[in-house]
Amino acid sequence: MKILTINPGSTSTKIALFEGETALFTANVSHDAAELAKYPSISDQLPYREQTIRALLAENGISLDGLSAVVGRGGGLIAMEGGVYAIDALLLDHATRGANGVQHPAQLGPQLAKKFSDEIGCPAFVVNPPDTDELQDVARVTGIKGVYRNVHLHALNLKETAIRHAAGLGKRYEDCNFVVCHIGGGVSISAHQRGRMIDGCDIVGGEGPMAPTRCGGVPAAELIDYCFSGVDKKTAKALCTKSGGFVSLLGTSDAIEVSRRAAEGDKVAWMAWNGMIYQIIKEIGAMAAALHGQVDGILLGGGMVHNKELVEQITGACSFIAPVSAYPGEFEMEAMAAGAIRALKGEEQVRKYTGEPVFQQFKAIME
Repeated sequence: MKILTINPGSTSTKIALFEGETALFTANVSHDAAELAKYPSISDQLPYREQTIRALLAENGISLDGLSAVVGRGGGLIAMEGGVYAIDALLLDHATRGANGVQHPAQLGPQLAKKFSDEIGCPAFVVNPPDTDELQDVARVTGIKGVYRNVHLHALNLKETAIRHAAGLGKRYEDCNFVVCHIGGGVSISAHQRGRMIDGCDIVGGEGPMAPTRCGGVPAAELIDYCFSGVDKKTAKALCTKSGGFVSLLGTSDAIEVSRRAAEGDKVAWMAWNGMIYQIIKEIGAMAAALHGQVDGILLGGGMVHNKELVEQITGACSFIAPVSAYPGEFEMEAMAAGAIRALKGEEQVRKYTGEPVFQQFKAIME
């Protein structure tokens, strides 16, 4: 089976062509921020991103004849269970307009996938999009009526890391319990119980550990004071995704630079770097407790896992819970292809996107 995967990022577009699990071609095109700034909305970038992909394929002599499926990174969707979803009219409409209220380049994934799949005459899918939400109901409760928890996290890489680790143990993902972490430009910590992410962080909403560009959890009273100190709403919300974390504390989102400055004796950098690791360790402990201590492994993925000191600190603090395994980098492109292959082989049922939030019944009870 030949699968084309498309993963639009903030300043890049990644594509890969797979035959089975083997990557025949991969590319990561960087985009000039000034060029992207010309477009009023994320979806307005569609023709530019499409042309970029077509030019890249032509330059490298890549033919899409015989494609079995096209998979796009999902985005802009209403909270949904994980899995493989067919890109139909409703899913495409929600991705195009960002129905969940979060504007993110991943919205372009379904739009681009559908364009290529319609042209070729093959199915188009999204796999475990960022809006995957499988929280158990008790994890949704807060102490404010009408305010409830949901999650936005790196579901694609988190689930694929767990699937691969389970296979390495000779088991199925659905038969294991893991605490799975993505530690990169964003930091997601999640509890996986027999194939479902029953708890995790809303990294778009400011939960969990801080990250290079994200503030993470902040005491509510302090945050209220900050928001009433004269800053506007847009500036305050940007701390959750763009201007918090290392950017706020040190003026850079470069984790390599921060870890180097910390090692060289920069006290603020040391506090920021080790404070982030400390918060990750605490969140791993919380997720282990959500699994009642029945944890088959603690799995670390994402770009920062290349840093040996970070892995050693987490291992030293958390290995009493379960074995810690490091998977530096990410499996996003592979995960999209693997999901499509499972669906095409009938090993996983293709889901239909409903556009109805998964926590509807919970809200009905609480309200």
